[in-house]
Amino acid sequence: MKTALRPLADFTHKIQFLLTDIDDTITTNGQLSAESYSAISKLKQHGITVIPVTGRPAGWCDMIARFWPIDAVIGENGGLYYRYHDKKMHRWNFSDEKTLAVNQKKLQAIAAEIKLKIPNAAISADQFCRVYDLAVDFCEDIPHLSQAEIKQIVDVFHAHGATAKVSSIHVNGWFGAFNKVTTAKLLLQKEFGLTEAQILDQCAYIGDSPNDEPLFESFRHTFGVSNIKNFQSQMKHLPSYVSPSESGLGFCEIVDKIISL
Repeated sequence: MKTALRPLADFTHKIQFLLTDIDDTITTNGQLSAESYSAISKLKQHGITVIPVTGRPAGWCDMIARFWPIDAVIGENGGLYYRYHDKKMHRWNFSDEKTLAVNQKKLQAIAAEIKLKIPNAAISADQFCRVYDLAVDFCEDIPHLSQAEIKQIVDVFHAHGATAKVSSIHVNGWFGAFNKVTTAKLLLQKEFGLTEAQILDQCAYIGDSPNDEPLFESFRHTFGVSNIKNFQSQMKHLPSYVSPSESGLGFCEIVDKIISL
């Protein structure tokens, strides 16, 4: 079993692929700072492949894949990935259009029930450009809901047979046997030709919250920005190393450490 939350200074392994969460990992208070964006660029300049892994929607991922200095992006908690390469967008989707249409109707029914049972919750402002999931806002654009209310939202998803994950800002729910780990490994194998052994040796992941836990469990080299400590008691699988600082500043510290190796 990995020793969790060791100081960042203890990390000594050279890596070639960096996968990272976005919200509250790269961003700070909902904003992408110049320092964080510069850190992504520095990774690219040093030949390290950068792949954001996020719960954010397909519409955002198309823009991120095209305009950020990255190599691919995984969105909607693993429902899709986009890679903009040689001026061509390569898209992968877990489901076909017919299945998506059926699942969207189910999610609309769940949204109606959540609005009825948890009136303080809100559907995420970015829902209009989502393909796979329903995102329920519990603190991004509204006052922070209680833990009991967040649990109620999760329970509604589960009662309908949907998967539900809690991020630092949303509860995301969807139908389909996909997640961030399965899609990350598929992307690394299909687009970059990595074997399972190479994924374990050459890849690292950075996150900040409980919805990153499957990646902390599955990847050998894992980092948390310091705000991961807020969730430590709720998690079984923690990152191996933790940055001194929170959010975007912590991300920059991790990037500097990776580049120094």
